Amino acid sequence: MTAKNTNGLRILFAGSPAIAIPSLEKIAEAAKLGRWVLAGVLTNPDKRKGRGSGTEPSEVGRWAEILTEEFTASGLNTPAIFKFETLKAPARTVIAGLKPDLLISFAYGRIFGPKFMSLFPLGGINVHPSLLPKYRGASPIQEAILHRDKVTGISIQRIAPEMDTGNILAQATIPLNGRETTSSLGNLAAIKGAELLIDVLGQFEKAELPEGIPQQGDPSYCTVLEKSRGLVDWNRSAPEIDAQIRACNPWPLAHTNHNGQLLNILEAVPYSSSGHYRNDSVIIPNVPTDPAGSILGIDKKSGILVQTGDGILAITLLQYQNKKILPWQVFLNGARDFIGSRFSIFDL
Repeated sequence: MTAKNTNGLRILFAGSPAIAIPSLEKIAEAAKLGRWVLAGVLTNPDKRKGRGSGTEPSEVGRWAEILTEEFTASGLNTPAIFKFETLKAPARTVIAGLKPDLLISFAYGRIFGPKFMSLFPLGGINVHPSLLPKYRGASPIQEAILHRDKVTGISIQRIAPEMDTGNILAQATIPLNGRETTSSLGNLAAIKGAELLIDVLGQFEKAELPEGIPQQGDPSYCTVLEKSRGLVDWNRSAPEIDAQIRACNPWPLAHTNHNGQLLNILEAVPYSSSGHYRNDSVIIPNVPTDPAGSILGIDKKSGILVQTGDGILAITLLQYQNKKILPWQVFLNGARDFIGSRFSIFDL
């Protein structure tokens, strides 16, 4: 049996993309049991979908709508959903009416100013998917993949006036095997971040509130991943391009120019042939000394082989713009004269 939320820590949760949903879900589960009160959910405004006139909520916004229905059906205090364009005075007045104690943020996407933070007697905490002070900013998961790091992690930090500089309340490491995509690593970080967050929130229920410890080491920074970062420069090495493909999946997708058409590359792997270029598995019409971007041939076990500036890349999943995503064998069935052609390093 669930208990009604009649007292306890009052929380405002702020988040927008799917990575924040497990954290919100954990908070909501505890709120249903009366451990604390989920006073509201703050997320980005709805966006227009496609070319139509309709709009759609953020991923957190969509989940919050389902959540409020569950709370209402259970007779619990229903958390309000807020989608402010700005956090100026009108928004602050509304939030103040909730009498929140603590702000929890995970990828909300906007800066919280001092006036907004003054609404929370216990301040705010933020979930950040990196081992701060490494990769402060908007794309820490992509940066860990692009740099081919061996380990990344989750940090729970105090919200500070300067982005991602707050004291660390808890950290957990995530080992990397070199095959992660932004999607798969984001899913893992979402789950681990939620678990760590609940542990930290337990400290806020005690009389002595945690302040954390200052971040140690030299910081590094990252910005929003722009669509242009997806353009493949075939003069780079096979491992670098592989990391780019994984970092850009699911957005903006690594892409190249093939005979005037945009071609997305969703999966690939650096290729090692051990020097055997003409056997039962590998079919390459030319020796692999062609210019970077040359489509050399195929390995029946590995995929379409492409010359890079250093090494060969085997492509396994690809897609012409506005066409279906296809495994390489099926793709080649409909792509005449593909083998022996060349990718351009210039965008369309």
